[in-house]
Order: sequence, then structure tokens, then C-alpha cells
Amino acid sequence: QVSGGDDEIQQLQKALLDYLDENTEIDASLVFSRKFYVAQWFRDTTMETEKAIKSQKDEDSSEGTHHAKDVETTGQIMHRAESRKKFLRSIIKTAPSQFSTLKMNSDTVDYEDACLIVRYLASMRPFAQSFDIYLTQ
Repeated sequence: QVSGGDDEIQQLQKALLDYLDENTEIDASLVFSRKFYVAQWFRDTTMETEKAIKSQKDEDSSEGTHHAKDVETTGQIMHRAESRKKFLRSIIKTAPSQFSTLKMNSDTVDYEDACLIVRYLASMRPFAQSFDIYLTQ
């Protein structure tokens, strides 16, 4: 369960990173997995920001009737992307020993919960969302 208020995805990402950090002594490949997830999430955030900027430019060149409403939503996307990037940068800069002291108040995530978080986060990716279209084609 995640508490409301902050970004739900970011809380799930932190829980998954906590799990991976806790179990790096058991399986050394989890160090790579942790770095891969952070890099992939950073890339996804960058791509989301670029798409928002591109859609804003496309709408500027076409009709300007709903321009104020679109700028507001694009601004919100940009703000959310910047907060996610800031979170991921803080994770990158934190050494593994320091990371374990930061999570003292977090709940422990077991293997089944980690698998569920990974499946949920993977379902939010563009390919997973458009998989039905690929199957019908």
C-alpha cells in the first residue's frame, strides 16, 4: 500500500530499490538490476518530457483555441518529470551504505511484493500499454 499525496510511481520505485539494495549480498546481479532500473526510469522521464514539449509545439503551430489549457497540463507534466529526475539523481548520488540508512523508516518489501511492483511498473510502459494493438495487427 502506498500513501496518497506524493507520486505513487515514485513510492513504488523507491520500495523496489530498497528491496534490491537489501538483497545485493544474496545475489550480486541485483546491483546491476538496481542501476538498470534507475537508468531506465530516468530515460523514461526524459522521453516523457520531450513528448510533452513536442506536443506543445505541434498544438502551437495548429489551432490556439485550447492553448491555455494545454500549456497548463504540459507544465504539470514538466514539473512531475523534474521531480522524478531529482529523485533519481538523489538515488544515483547516494552510496549503497548511505542508501540503507535512508530507508530505516520504510516498510520491508518481500520477494512477492517486489515481483508485483515490477509487473505494475512494467505495465505502465508504452509497449505494455499498446500490446493489444500489436496482437490484433
